[in-house]
Amino acid sequence: MFLTISTTGTPEAPATDLGHLLHKHPDNPQRRSTAHGIAHVFYPEATPERCTAALLLEVDPVALVRRGKGKGRGGAPDAALAQYVNDRPYAASSLLAVALSTVFRSALRGVCESRPERAAEPLPLRIELPAVPARGGAELVRGIFGPLGWTSVDVRPIALDERFPDWGESRYVRLVLEGELRLADALNQLYVLLPVLDDAKHYWVSPDEVDKLLRAGEGWLADHPEQKLITSRYLSRRWGLTRQAMERLEMVRLAEAEGLAIEDLDNAVDESTDTEEKPVPLAEQRREAILAALREAGAGRVLDLGCGQGQLVQALLKDVRFTEIVGVDVSVRALTIAGRRLRLDRMGERQAARVRLIQGSLTYTDKRLGGYDAAVLSEVIEHLDLPRLPALEYAVFRSARPRTVVVTTPNVEYNVRWETLPAGHVRHGDHRFEWTREEFRRWAETVAEREGYRVALVPVGPDDPEVGPPTQMAVFTREGDERTDPGTPAGTKTETGTDTKSDTGTGTELKETGTKETKSA
Repeated sequence: MFLTISTTGTPEAPATDLGHLLHKHPDNPQRRSTAHGIAHVFYPEATPERCTAALLLEVDPVALVRRGKGKGRGGAPDAALAQYVNDRPYAASSLLAVALSTVFRSALRGVCESRPERAAEPLPLRIELPAVPARGGAELVRGIFGPLGWTSVDVRPIALDERFPDWGESRYVRLVLEGELRLADALNQLYVLLPVLDDAKHYWVSPDEVDKLLRAGEGWLADHPEQKLITSRYLSRRWGLTRQAMERLEMVRLAEAEGLAIEDLDNAVDESTDTEEKPVPLAEQRREAILAALREAGAGRVLDLGCGQGQLVQALLKDVRFTEIVGVDVSVRALTIAGRRLRLDRMGERQAARVRLIQGSLTYTDKRLGGYDAAVLSEVIEHLDLPRLPALEYAVFRSARPRTVVVTTPNVEYNVRWETLPAGHVRHGDHRFEWTREEFRRWAETVAEREGYRVALVPVGPDDPEVGPPTQMAVFTREGDERTDPGTPAGTKTETGTDTKSDTGTGTELKETGTKETKSA
């Protein structure tokens, strides 16, 4: 799969500035791994008068089939039809579009600190693609690229077999585009239109593809005469997403025609006339408080310990600052529900690379959990029997030892404010205990002092002047790695795989009791 981008230059504006705009030096061939192969970037020619950058994508068809199995993410129709012999390694498709966005990420955004003026101005460009699948023929290709400012759209159909001209033409064309455009505009057009011409994608189209389409199509898609076809094909004919994208594009077109910002045009609803604001559920307030603490800590790689059905994992995925998210739970059923909630089987490649769900017990040390920026125990500790709590403390604060630990738990004093909760009852049938504010403070300060952390206590939800907030949160921040080891607490499984003995004098080996560690609903 091959693509070349060429430009010409003058002594004042040499063609080799293309290397600055692409953030790829002409003297240094580069390679980068993608989900389905290796992308190579090199320069067949690089002089002040003329410079050409080439992108060669080596696709592994075996990996493509194994990853996609003919459906969902990775399941291009051609790969499903002809498992190990197909056109995917050779014909420009969504695989090349994804490689473009990966290898030339800054160039697509029009960002170039060393040559900002060159990134902002049109360049004389020549883009060649030797094999492009064109479902609709050469006329469709011309109809799509013609209105985009190219002075020449050279589309030449490729014969099925040159030795047998009577067989006719294949569905592939050789495409050469020439004209003066901003490099970012040209790359964004290719990113959108290559899968459109192929009328297929190698990954599942999720709702975030609408945002990608509007972002890459900014400035040209809203007024394109083939807007409906482009939108429909790009979104794999998912009509709900297509309708949503068309509505947003119409808003863009109207805003441009009126010379207004979209938010100024979309003002039909007067928020001041809303009769009553619905209260924010406590679970949502809790997640927002956790997210705020993680952002404040600058965490990128986060553990959700006792992730349950994946609500917090889902919230973390919406923020690109969290680059790696691992959900851990002892319940296989909870992890299965979390996987369905997150739609892992339909998630885009880049999003899927950010998240993992793994089974594990929080009272046992686990080498997989070491080295993370932060760990969250949201409504988890109250599901443990109190004698098992030291084992969790050791596994999290001593073994995994993230830089930040966020713990939330109910405040039992607030229970009197729940009208439907009988006196003396805990909030959830599986809660083994619920602490007062003073009990939680003593526990948090004891753990922090012993393990070398600082701790801050934060109220979550309405802070009642008499009984405090419904949820109490502790944010532990590691002060340093130097600490004395007071010994492994009883009941903690060590990394050698054996359980430590109880200090009760019975000598009985502690076993996992199957205590529920998933959070309450």
